[in-house]
Amino acid sequence: MSESIRFGQVAVVGRPNVGKSTLINRLVGQKVSITTPKPQTTRHRITGIITEPRGQIVLIDTPGIHQGGRNALSRQLNRTARSALEHVDLILFMVQAGQFGAEDEAVLRLLEHIDTPVVLVINKVDLVNDKTELLPFLAQMGEKGDFAAIYPMSARRRRGLDSLLDLVFSYLPEGPPGYAEDQVTTAPLRFMAAEIIREKLTRSLHDELPYQTTVMIERFEETDRLVTIGAVIYVARPGQKGIVIGSRGAQLKIIGQQAREALEHLLEKRVMLDLWVKVADDWADDERSIAALGYQLPE
Repeated sequence: MSESIRFGQVAVVGRPNVGKSTLINRLVGQKVSITTPKPQTTRHRITGIITEPRGQIVLIDTPGIHQGGRNALSRQLNRTARSALEHVDLILFMVQAGQFGAEDEAVLRLLEHIDTPVVLVINKVDLVNDKTELLPFLAQMGEKGDFAAIYPMSARRRRGLDSLLDLVFSYLPEGPPGYAEDQVTTAPLRFMAAEIIREKLTRSLHDELPYQTTVMIERFEETDRLVTIGAVIYVARPGQKGIVIGSRGAQLKIIGQQAREALEHLLEKRVMLDLWVKVADDWADDERSIAALGYQLPE
């Protein structure tokens, strides 16, 4: 008798910078969610699709849930993360090995009101020098909630990925795949292009620039051999515009070159990329501005 085919959706949640996007990229086998050292890198509900003979998993990457709604953007990111917990078959709650703070506790309190099974994924075990410290931490975490399982791993080092997939599949219902076998995300190419540009921007200027920057694609034209993209980088204050552009445009040129190379790798075509920098005064503090810039609650 053949093994039944399974299909389901799995939300990956946790505090900012705990490794959610890295885990999803590793499991999918290619980049579907950008990663940077800066908190609030993930700002949207992003899907990564894994297809195997035994079934299909739709992983949902979410913004890091954090305490306090300091501005409209922060509140919107928390709403987006919470909405991802609805109508899923399993939740992966990620924490960092040896660390469990107030923001982790806030996520745990949120999960207490949800009936969906929760697997506690303890990431970054490779960063714990004294492995004897892991067992007490695992025991401590086991007392914090009624978890379906507790799973230590290292997404960055690719340790434990196969066994984690086995565990996830075991919780999914039987059913046919919901997406094509070769589809790895539901995100449109325009969205992916904007995210890649934002990733290169953040990585280039993460020490100098606050997180209140965003990217909008104003032009996306594709032919058999060429993709032409025009994008605007929005900053919150006039002084930030000069930081992004740099002396005689040098910094913007570097960002553009790195983004173009990444886009050509993604699209497997030659890319012509034009970047502009504009000021949207304190856009992250205004509900209407964040909606206009694409930060809307998923349906």
